[in-house]
Amino acid sequence: MLKDATAIVGIGQTAFAKHLPETEKALACRAILAALDDAGIDPSEVDGFASYTMEETDEVEVAKAIGAGDVTFFSKVGYGGGGSCATVGHLAAAVATGQASVGVAWRSRKRGSGPRPWKNTAVQLPTPGQWTRPYGLLRPADEIGMLARRYMHEYGATRDHLFNVALACRNRANQNPAAIMYERPLTREMYMTARWISEPLCLFDNCLETDGALACVIVSAERARDCRRKPVYVHSAAQGLPAQHHGMVNYWNDDPLSGPAWTAARHLWKQADFGPQDVDVAQIYDAFTPLVPLSLEGYGFCGRGEGAAFTEGGALEIGGRLPLNTGGGGLSEAYVHGFNLINEGVKQLRGTSTAQVPDAATCLVTAGEGVPTSAILLRA
Repeated sequence: MLKDATAIVGIGQTAFAKHLPETEKALACRAILAALDDAGIDPSEVDGFASYTMEETDEVEVAKAIGAGDVTFFSKVGYGGGGSCATVGHLAAAVATGQASVGVAWRSRKRGSGPRPWKNTAVQLPTPGQWTRPYGLLRPADEIGMLARRYMHEYGATRDHLFNVALACRNRANQNPAAIMYERPLTREMYMTARWISEPLCLFDNCLETDGALACVIVSAERARDCRRKPVYVHSAAQGLPAQHHGMVNYWNDDPLSGPAWTAARHLWKQADFGPQDVDVAQIYDAFTPLVPLSLEGYGFCGRGEGAAFTEGGALEIGGRLPLNTGGGGLSEAYVHGFNLINEGVKQLRGTSTAQVPDAATCLVTAGEGVPTSAILLRA
């Protein structure tokens, strides 16, 4: 069992911006070294790595650059933002089973100044793409726009509900000096009059395009007690790939709105000592606002079709039913494939967030809904 056997003891990040001059490798190394310094661990002790298949840097180059010793475990997780929490889960399993003693997970990305992956028309489409892109679903926003329209049709969700999500994330970013949207308030009028990106998704329903890197360090619970910072324990971890899954549109399934979150959640809660009602704060993947109500349902915070209504009455704000994305999330802090949500979860349980939830002791962090996903439960 992985329950509380390992802990995150260090976190690090670079600045976030639309354009940073350094290479993705340099940004990755800066974030990793910052995380190791935060933990008080020398780079030579690192013997485990985990990152994303979409990561342009690799463990060979990173290990050399930071001065790691012999590496005995390394893995990469697929499906973009769906892999974020799985990097922590893989390292937790490796450390708990003795395959590694000091693990580092990271994500480095120059999406703000770099190209969009779907612009490369010379690359042969993967099988799911052959059923969507020739018909106009070119970007992730187009696919989530279709999913959102179905959700609105079936359950009566409105743009006001999506605004609740965007506003909660922006309000938290307004408190976070590291956030791209720091001191840039969002109003309902701004939201409702913003240009369409892929109807019904407007500009503020879409995540930022960001350059930046983040990393975290994982060790055994026993060693964590001697590290520089208060440990944050990995209580449970799960991945989810439903039967007959078909990417973000998911229309090969009988029920496209039951996405990978439902599969991951069943395994996540089965391993845990507490349930959704015991979560003090959540960091829910928000590449697009509709993913939040879908995730609220998938992870059991409300019933099927109730995710939109859950956002009403300030429920997602500090002091609400479920404060979420307290650094600003992908919508308003930075979009680095969800890794900032992991680090923000650690900050909350350390008590160092810029939008601290009082006495937070448990945190759910989720990866991208719509694609094969992952999630972790963190405990103080």
